[in-house]
Amino acid sequence: MDIQNTQSQMRKGVLEFCILSIIRHGEVYPSDIVEKMKAANLHILEGTLYPLLTRLKNAGVLSYRWVESNSGPPRKYFLMTENGLAFYQELEKTWEELAGAVKALTQMSSENIETETPNHNQ
Repeated sequence: MDIQNTQSQMRKGVLEFCILSIIRHGEVYPSDIVEKMKAANLHILEGTLYPLLTRLKNAGVLSYRWVESNSGPPRKYFLMTENGLAFYQELEKTWEELAGAVKALTQMSSENIETETPNHNQ
């Protein structure tokens, strides 16, 4: 079994929620998202990020505005819409429920292993 593939799939499952968690704090440039994700040890390529941002914008979750730059072309800054904030709050509830369930199951599994493991030294 390929552990790296499983780890990658787990990260992909929370990618959108993590990106929205960054954007909900205010207007953000995509390279800033990449840096914040990297700092949290969740690496994302711009080739993955831009299509996701476009999909979220098309769904009404995000909007953007162009800002002139002194050092090159204008930059597109993304921010959350009112619909996006409601969407994020639902995702946050789902995440809390999921994280709680996973924690309960993994702790239960550890406790069961400790109490159900036969003692062969008796």
